[in-house]
Amino acid sequence: MPAPTRPSPSTSTSSSPSAWSGFAAAEPGFARIAEDRFRRFVHHTLATLRADGSPRTSGIEVRFQRGEVWLGMMAGSLKALDLRRDPRFSLQANLGPGTEMDGGDVRISGRAVEVTDPAEVAIYVEATKPPEPFHLFRTELTEVVRTHVEGAFLYVQVWNPGSPARTLKRS
Repeated sequence: MPAPTRPSPSTSTSSSPSAWSGFAAAEPGFARIAEDRFRRFVHHTLATLRADGSPRTSGIEVRFQRGEVWLGMMAGSLKALDLRRDPRFSLQANLGPGTEMDGGDVRISGRAVEVTDPAEVAIYVEATKPPEPFHLFRTELTEVVRTHVEGAFLYVQVWNPGSPARTLKRS
């Protein structure tokens, strides 16, 4: 399958329905639970697509700032090169130790847009103090999913931009 057209690098679009802030405005309770899940741990798992189309998973630090989900990574890293070539990604929250999945499992999918505007990069650097040089991407969400167990039921909560969240219940 050919790679989708690459969006041009840009600055923050926190008013966009596909930005984290758009999700938080549409589904505040769901967004709070999902963000809390990501904030429990620093390191998470990012899935990108290699040049041959096969998946690549990598560890990554995720930041929630100014209504956006930000992905910073080492200059020249394979995951950065993957995202430059094909911006589609999926981000899995770290489940932590054990198998309890306290709070459930959360996944964010979308497109990563590289941020090259010096003013935007400077704001990120001031807040996070990353090792330099680095690549910075902001996310445009296409889906947020939370899976959790309550009693004898498995619940899958799904949100897509432009639609209300829906919950699937399985026994």
